[in-house]
Amino acid sequence: MEDARARELLTQIWVEQHEVVTRFVARRVEAGLVDDVVSETFLVAWRRLDDVPDDPKPWLLGVARNVLATHLRTHGRWRALGVRLEREPEAGKEGTDDLAADRTDLRRAWEMLSDADREVIALVAWDGLTAVEGAKVLGVRPSTFSVRLTRARKRLLAYSGLKQDTAAVLRNLQETR
Repeated sequence: MEDARARELLTQIWVEQHEVVTRFVARRVEAGLVDDVVSETFLVAWRRLDDVPDDPKPWLLGVARNVLATHLRTHGRWRALGVRLEREPEAGKEGTDDLAADRTDLRRAWEMLSDADREVIALVAWDGLTAVEGAKVLGVRPSTFSVRLTRARKRLLAYSGLKQDTAAVLRNLQETR
């Protein structure tokens, strides 16, 4: 690919996907590392521009996931995914005792999940990916991803002890598209 065309293509990908990749990374590492990981992700995209598919989002998130794993492993900070529930928007009726109790139960249940369960739920619920896209990020078949997602949802609901109404809302939020 000629250099001018390559720069144009990378610029287009960056404009369309930078915010998505940044949010994906920001939910998984401390704020000080976000820019480094995002920059390295787009550097990989530049180096492998011929490998970038027509729909670059799942591919870029897969690259970002690999960069994160490498970065955290080499710096000795590998830990469970740091998806922070408090960064997500609050539900409708803020301030009620029931909502606070449900949120506490959900947070406790989230922390009880394995890293793998948190990751599949986060890819769908917070990153807005479909099962097919999430499967590309993890490098598995869509059917495998769907099974993992279903099992993770069941464990989250079982651990949470949430009331049926809240559990139904949670299920709807996490339905694959």
